[in-house]
Amino acid sequence: MWLYRPSRGIVSRVRLSADMQRVVLEQRLGFVATVTPEGRPNLSPKGTTTVLDDEHLVFADIASPGTVANLQANPYVEVNVVDPIVRKGYRFRGTATVYAAGDDSYERGLVALRDRGFATAPERINSIVVIAVTDAAPLVSPAYDVGATEAAVVERWLRHQTEIHRSP
Repeated sequence: MWLYRPSRGIVSRVRLSADMQRVVLEQRLGFVATVTPEGRPNLSPKGTTTVLDDEHLVFADIASPGTVANLQANPYVEVNVVDPIVRKGYRFRGTATVYAAGDDSYERGLVALRDRGFATAPERINSIVVIAVTDAAPLVSPAYDVGATEAAVVERWLRHQTEIHRSP
């Protein structure tokens, strides 16, 4: 895995493993962390998060003016994608580029979204954000640290979700 090394100014990309791609494609919701020009954190869920290719993630800017402004000022980004039931996923770090309509990368992003079943009307998309992944790591619930099995974690969270979404 290659990492960004600020002292050398080298940015290399990480090849997304089959499991990383599976989780992103299944979950479709990424939590995107950026930093405001004032240095404050900004976290925003993106329901169009998907895999563009083996080294890039992409999401559509539908209602993301703050995220896009932050990325234009500082392209460093982190995206967390987690299966909330098995409580496992991945953290992706990288640099983002924002593309507007008419750019080849914008069109490529639209095709990827359409091919992955996202039904957002193109006229609702303000821009396409492409993230070159430079670092990736697994995210795993501490529940597994004490010996819980995946089946036990799933059962617990399904029961919890059923309880909070039960009709009155």
